[in-house]
Amino acid sequence: MAANIQQQFGEQLLRAAQVVEEQIDQEMNKLENLEEDDLEVIRRQRMEQLKKAQKDKIEMLSNGHGKYEEVSDEKEFFEATKKSDRVVCLFYLPGNFRCKIVDKHFDILARKHVGTRFIYINAEKAHFLTTRLNIRVIPTIAVIVKQQTIDYIRGFDELGGKDEFTTETMENRLARSEVITIEKKHVAQTKKKIIRSGVDEYDNEEDW
Repeated sequence: MAANIQQQFGEQLLRAAQVVEEQIDQEMNKLENLEEDDLEVIRRQRMEQLKKAQKDKIEMLSNGHGKYEEVSDEKEFFEATKKSDRVVCLFYLPGNFRCKIVDKHFDILARKHVGTRFIYINAEKAHFLTTRLNIRVIPTIAVIVKQQTIDYIRGFDELGGKDEFTTETMENRLARSEVITIEKKHVAQTKKKIIRSGVDEYDNEEDW
C-alpha cells in the first residue's frame, strides 16, 4: 500500500516536472522568437534609415552639396536656398585677399559637411541682396537656414581677428549657428534670431 502511494507520488512529481519543463521550453521559445523578431525589425528599420540617408545624400550632391561653388547672380542664390535647408554663403569682391582665405577653408568644409551647401557670390553683382542683408563688410558670411538668414560672420573679428585662423576655428564658429554639426565636441551655443534686412549699401571695411 505504502509502496503504491509512493509510486503514484513519484509519477505525479515526474508529470509535474515534465509540465514545468514543457512550460519553460515554451517560454524560452517565445523569448527566442521575440528576440529574433525584434532583431529583424531593428535590421529592417536600420536598412530603411540607410537607404533614406543614401537617397538624401544623392539628392544633396545633385543640388551642389559636397563642393564649394559660385552662384553667378541673385536668382541662383535664391534657387540654392530653396533647394537646401542649410546654406553658408560668402559675399566677396574680386581680388580681396581675405575672401581667398575664406575660400580655402570653405573648400575643405564643403567636402566635410555634405549636409550643408557652401556657396559664394560677387557682392558687386548682388545689389538687392547686399542692401536687403545690409552687407557692409567684405568678406561677410551669411548663414541661411530654411530660407531665413539667421546669422552673419563679418570680417575676421569672430575668428580670432587675424588672417591665420584654422579651418577648425571657422568650423566651430559655424557650428554655433547650427548650420553644421560637429560630433563629440562641445560647441558654445548662441541665441539664434532672424536678422531682418537693412537699407544701406555695403562698404568694404577690409583691405582690398
